[in-house]
Amino acid sequence: MKKFLLVSILILTGVVSAQYNSGAIKLGVFNPASTDAGFMIGYEGGWKIDKSLTLGWSVDWFHKEYVDQNLVKEYSKYYGVSDYTVHEVRAKTNLHDIPVMFNATARFPVNRRTAAYLYGAIGAEILIINYRDFHRPDNDETTWAFGLGWRLGGGISYKLGRRSELFGEVVYHNAEPSWEYEVGENPLEIPSGKRTFVRKHDMSGLIIRGGLRFYY
Repeated sequence: MKKFLLVSILILTGVVSAQYNSGAIKLGVFNPASTDAGFMIGYEGGWKIDKSLTLGWSVDWFHKEYVDQNLVKEYSKYYGVSDYTVHEVRAKTNLHDIPVMFNATARFPVNRRTAAYLYGAIGAEILIINYRDFHRPDNDETTWAFGLGWRLGGGISYKLGRRSELFGEVVYHNAEPSWEYEVGENPLEIPSGKRTFVRKHDMSGLIIRGGLRFYY
């Protein structure tokens, strides 16, 4: 009898916990202010508090590779070169944006299979920038920037089965990761030494995406 009760409790615990956990794979487009729009992929985990509220976490990856056209034009103008393509491979930037967020989702059922939801999140923004310029074209420089970020948005979900659903959402993402760097001054000037600057990247913009959510 004791063994039967123990097995029953374990099975019941597994079933209950399965009803209150979720995961989601998200694919879409992110259009930040600092660069052009690009592909974004993400994963979200969650804990269902009740039928209307879910708490969770998410991690996303946004990658963009582009040529700094303004730098190309300025460099070519300074050196009197009209063929910009000669220098494009030397002014290339690889940008990797990785937001890590904690979120809350409120759901509002529309019918048996469809629900609308509102979404809010806050967390950290990690920005990795790999840059190659004209002055040292053979050397890649990598810079890390950090900052806080938040999101607000909403979407629609459609239930496929008992433990899966499709969804689409539109989210506004706000973040300005930054880093400090020093610039040496002319030693003949008074006072001499170094000056510290802070550089920010505005990674705010809209995220439009969809995906698959599953419950376990």
